[in-house]
Amino acid sequence: MNKTVQRNETREHLLATGEQVCLQRGFTGMGLSEMLALAEVPKGSFYHYFRSKEAFGVALLERYFSHYLEQIEQQLNQPGLSARERLLNHFRYGETLFIEQGHIVGCLGVKLSAEVCDLSEPMRDALQHGATAMIAAYARCLTEMAAEQELPFGQTPQQLAQRCYLLWLGASLQSKISREPGPISLARETIEQWLSGH
Repeated sequence: MNKTVQRNETREHLLATGEQVCLQRGFTGMGLSEMLALAEVPKGSFYHYFRSKEAFGVALLERYFSHYLEQIEQQLNQPGLSARERLLNHFRYGETLFIEQGHIVGCLGVKLSAEVCDLSEPMRDALQHGATAMIAAYARCLTEMAAEQELPFGQTPQQLAQRCYLLWLGASLQSKISREPGPISLARETIEQWLSGH
């Protein structure tokens, strides 16, 4: 096997394993020795791929947001639906997933946002870049919607995108704390009201 391909596969395997451990235990609760044993990668090999646990954390977040943004773009670009329906379906999907699973599913951003912001500036930057990209994806959809109907509150697509993102993030954190879908459902209902023009 090509050494570059093998190296990339091992790096991806480490990140995928690390994400699962982080989702269960958080970043500070993730012991490298335990994670490497789970990944079946020798401890010495870790530093061939990442110079530190912090660098690993940055790569985890960059990988997570890259994959998540791909999913969001698919949801926001579904053919045959208005821009409003595409954006609402994105939030409805998040609500449905929580109700079905009983917890926030696979959201590393929600899991780590409060934990690492004061611990690591590079990881805080990675979280901020991810949030900015998500807001931009919402704004692109809202720009299409603005051509179909007036946006509420006299806001620009960027302003409303940020409002939706902040509401959803806060509701996701509260649903994670309470383990109840109420906050997410309320956020989805509020966003529906905003986008209906009422």
